[in-house]
Amino acid sequence: MKHMNSEVKEERTSNKKRIDLFLVPIVLIAAFLNLFKIWTDEYANAYYTAAVKSMLQSLHNFFYASFDPGGYVTIDKPPVVFWIQTISAKIFGFHGWSVILPQALAGIGSVLLLYVLVKRTFGVWAGRFAALAMALTPIVPAVSRTNNIDSMLVFTLLVATWMLFRAVRTAKFGWVLAAFAMIGVAFNMKMLQAYMVLPAFYVFYVVATKINWKKKIAFLTTATALMLAVSVSWAVVVDSTSADKRPYMGSSQTNSVLELAFGYNGINRLTGNTSVTGSSHKQSAQTEQQTASSETKQNSNSSADSSQSSNQRKSSSSQKMQAPGGGNQNGMFNTGNPGPFRLFQKGLSDQISWLLPFVIFSIVGLFAGVKFKGSYTTKQKESLFWLAWLLPVAVFFSIAGFFHQYYLIMLAPPIAAFAGAGAVALWSMYKQHNGWKSWLLPGGILTTAALQVYIMSPYVSSIGVAPIAGVGALGVILALVLAVRKQRKNSLTNYLGAAAMVVLLAMPAYWAMTPIIYGGNSMLPSAGPDSSSGMGGPPSTATNSKQSGFNGMQPPGSSSGNSSSNNQMQPPSGSSNGGQMPGGSSNNGQMQPPSGSSNSGEMQMPGGSSNNSQMPNSSSSKSSSSKRKSGGMNAEVNKKLLNYLTKNNTGEKYLFATTDSTSAAPYIIKTGEPVMAMGGFSGSDPILTVSKLKAMIKKGEVKYFYLSGMGKGGQSDVITWIKENSKEIPSSKWQSTSSSAQQGPSGNGTLYEITLK
Repeated sequence: MKHMNSEVKEERTSNKKRIDLFLVPIVLIAAFLNLFKIWTDEYANAYYTAAVKSMLQSLHNFFYASFDPGGYVTIDKPPVVFWIQTISAKIFGFHGWSVILPQALAGIGSVLLLYVLVKRTFGVWAGRFAALAMALTPIVPAVSRTNNIDSMLVFTLLVATWMLFRAVRTAKFGWVLAAFAMIGVAFNMKMLQAYMVLPAFYVFYVVATKINWKKKIAFLTTATALMLAVSVSWAVVVDSTSADKRPYMGSSQTNSVLELAFGYNGINRLTGNTSVTGSSHKQSAQTEQQTASSETKQNSNSSADSSQSSNQRKSSSSQKMQAPGGGNQNGMFNTGNPGPFRLFQKGLSDQISWLLPFVIFSIVGLFAGVKFKGSYTTKQKESLFWLAWLLPVAVFFSIAGFFHQYYLIMLAPPIAAFAGAGAVALWSMYKQHNGWKSWLLPGGILTTAALQVYIMSPYVSSIGVAPIAGVGALGVILALVLAVRKQRKNSLTNYLGAAAMVVLLAMPAYWAMTPIIYGGNSMLPSAGPDSSSGMGGPPSTATNSKQSGFNGMQPPGSSSGNSSSNNQMQPPSGSSNGGQMPGGSSNNGQMQPPSGSSNSGEMQMPGGSSNNSQMPNSSSSKSSSSKRKSGGMNAEVNKKLLNYLTKNNTGEKYLFATTDSTSAAPYIIKTGEPVMAMGGFSGSDPILTVSKLKAMIKKGEVKYFYLSGMGKGGQSDVITWIKENSKEIPSSKWQSTSSSAQQGPSGNGTLYEITLK
């Protein structure tokens, strides 16, 4: 911090000629957090990993991002990120780490880009602090260590930001076009989420460019048109292709990419109605929540105390697994309740909000003295850009009805940028005794330390009292000492300022490491001592970070006696169906299986495993592999079932058909054979009709069906027809009876065979 402001110009000049040695350890920290032990995640998010396996097999599957090798249904996102993952798997071989690698590198790239963006205008120290804050924002490495899309999305948007800043500096229209075209590319990664930055792009270009209004409007209109053209290019090609010549568009209700983009993956995220035709996708959201809730790390400690802690964790998790309106103070997927202070609620605050108070003080300092009429400095213009990114995105997450914790990575760039720029600005105001502005630095330190104590307080049983008390005490002491020493100019004051920044980054750094320490969840990534659960709730005391699959659940064909009547899913309060979830029945408030299920009284997970929604305890069965099988769908297969299906295949296109992707993904990953997820991701897509299925069977495309009672929505008639027109295969021929069977999500089902002449 010493002589920070006086050296800015010198450091800018010198850094053009040499590598910034301060940046090197920051990049190494980011590399460690994003890359270390990704090789232990053998299958990552199996839903997406299965798609990469399928995309490797043909250009047809590659272009459409087909979930299965047979080209039956696509995944629920556009293909660009998965094209990159497939190329990575082609180069390095098909592994969990090879599909994660592009996102991990994107996370590191985002740190470097933020350094470049902030350094040019706010100085090298601001760039360093911004890069470090980005690297240590917990949700950033948590997401970057998976094959989910968001890390690559943020990197792409930062590339677009670099292009926009260059367009303003050089006054070249070509860079404006490139910036907006890059947003169009980002749209083909995660659809409307990419457009969250548009307010910042429009506001900044209007304010920062020195051209007349006619040119501004013309340039922005042209750039927007190009962005829209790039955005819908893939969608138009897919939607204009005959449905019988391409896979069904997964998670849509009309087999349309545009409907998926602006409905299920668009406006419905804001409204919380993740349904297009009523209840089918609400069921999908609840299914996904139930799936993720059960993915909790194992506890290798078998002591009585550990068992007790595990039982408490079960109860806590059971309470969390409620749909919106179910009385859960943490909301669906532990994303809190909508409101102005949502980002400070448990479950979200520990992912992204560690530095928010300091950012607020920084914004006040950076915009102090700004007049609406008059010229703006470059610092003020770029501060306005980051503010126009931060505020709309923060508002969205404050009111949105449905999202996941890891979406919060969208807030990381503006928060990190303000943390870096603000640290330098507030320090300058403090040193120059700029009246009330000189109090912003100690005020920001004090309030940020207080928030961090609040964030950590629910985790006292896991991290202990010492770090919480330490951050609180040091924050108060340093803020008070800085306030007292305001009139003194010596090296001690400089060291105190630097120490304060270290204190404020200490616990975010620890939180960023938790996916490495405790294990991660590749389906619903989050950071914290409970990171492997993917639900962001109070921590467990588990110490084994290598396991995070579906402990206590079985793959197709395995058997287990594990069940618990004390951990039933609770229905949403105020439910219009008497406390039932869709398709269930009421039994004293306990969650019931879908109608038609043979497992009466038990909650079924995706693919039909029946375990009363139980969470694992310390004696849960352990994987035979040292690698972590995470991703919401444990990619273990029942070898006896696989051997039976392979031996009795008589040339059918599909190895077997099943209700949803949860049951299909492990077999696609393991074998590369086509497996039909009849209802897409959740089993609710209206893909298949009875007449279409009859035609497929007559053509010899499919013969075996694994059903577990989870066929819902558009698949109920098909499931009924299969059961009425098939021969049930005796379980002794295909079902594993070993109590140590590999753990997975799709046990307790029935195998059927249908042959039509």
